[in-house]
Amino acid sequence: MWKTRASNVRESLSKSILVDGYHLVLDLEKSKGSILVDASDNKEYIDLFSMFASQPIGVNHESFLDDDFLLKLGVVGSHKPVNSDVYTQPYADFVTAMSRVVTNEYPHLFFIEGGSLAVENALKVAFDWKMRKNLESEKEVHENLLSIAHLEKSFHGRSGYTLSLTNTADPRKTMFFPKFDWPRLPCPSRTFPETESSLASLIEKEKDFIDKLDSFEKEHPNQIAAVLMETIQGEGGDNHFRNEFLAKVRSWCDSNDVLLIFDEVQVGMGITGNWWAWQGTDVKPDIFSFGKKSQVCGIAASSRIDDVDNCFKVSSRINSTWGGNLVDMVRVTKYIEIIEKENLLDNCSQVGAFLLQGLKDMAKDFDDLVSNVRGAGLMCAFDLPNEEIRDTVRSLLVEEGVLILGCGDRSLRFRPVLDVSKDVIAKALNLIRKVLNKV
Repeated sequence: MWKTRASNVRESLSKSILVDGYHLVLDLEKSKGSILVDASDNKEYIDLFSMFASQPIGVNHESFLDDDFLLKLGVVGSHKPVNSDVYTQPYADFVTAMSRVVTNEYPHLFFIEGGSLAVENALKVAFDWKMRKNLESEKEVHENLLSIAHLEKSFHGRSGYTLSLTNTADPRKTMFFPKFDWPRLPCPSRTFPETESSLASLIEKEKDFIDKLDSFEKEHPNQIAAVLMETIQGEGGDNHFRNEFLAKVRSWCDSNDVLLIFDEVQVGMGITGNWWAWQGTDVKPDIFSFGKKSQVCGIAASSRIDDVDNCFKVSSRINSTWGGNLVDMVRVTKYIEIIEKENLLDNCSQVGAFLLQGLKDMAKDFDDLVSNVRGAGLMCAFDLPNEEIRDTVRSLLVEEGVLILGCGDRSLRFRPVLDVSKDVIAKALNLIRKVLNKV
């Protein structure tokens, strides 16, 4: 079917691009569910990374082999309309499905290709909203002074505004690029198992976070347009926050005419056992971004932004040529149908609990290696003693046929597909134990 032989893929690509990814050459036909097949040697891998958390359902799900679905893909695959201005039936079907998923509490939707650009447009909505609020109340703040408060260890993207916000363990993502000096706040993340001492320390860190927000607002009044945070930090280390802390941030935003934005690009679309990670908390954001598993990226905004003539009312304030890819929209509409029909949110909760318990048992058996086991649904992680050991374990797992991601300074993170089975997770846990015995 393809001109390039599987054995020549890497050589062919390396003539024009940096080929530093997995050695695997994905066989798009033989791969099935959570098992990925290397087209060059037929080796099988357990998929615990789901294309960097962007694959919601296992490969070649039976619903994708349906003749009606393949016909729809074929029809839209021959076209790339400008969805923002030229409308189609598949676009309407997709928006209907996404509206159902984000719920009627978020009446405003915007779509674009790329998670970074989703966050960018969330920020633009916030800047526009804050500037109009300032003008209404005759607060003289130039738009160039507006800022976004954000957390240490965040990953929000690699473009434009987001370069000023991303600050993970890998400095290569942002170094040498010009950035804004916006307020960066400490990350009061939880450690597990939680003790009385660690909780007391955490509460102090949460207080410090709010104190720093207060200080910046006092020194630079009316300049913070939004507080932006990942509901659970992903690349920065799978860092979880207390509901009580999120509630304090929500209260601060309400008291200071500031929007609260949750970046759900990595944590959204079901992996935590809810469509959106914030639904597992007691806090609702004003805007949240989505991407990766939604494959069409974008933002959802609540009616709070209707206080002003916002970006969803004024033409051309936010836009893009394509406004998302129509082929992706047809595929994602099918993904949503599968998730609903097969109750995969429940699967994430149940199999996620099985995975988390397996990791806790592992921490007891390898207490010199495994610590800080944490998770929400299938989004689980654990720490190893240092970066070197983490990277060694990850490399050995690839040799054993397990694809898994690192995060933070020394963590391994689990990002399986939503329909992963307990059997696959059990096999993966056994292979992790096998590798830990070698370290």
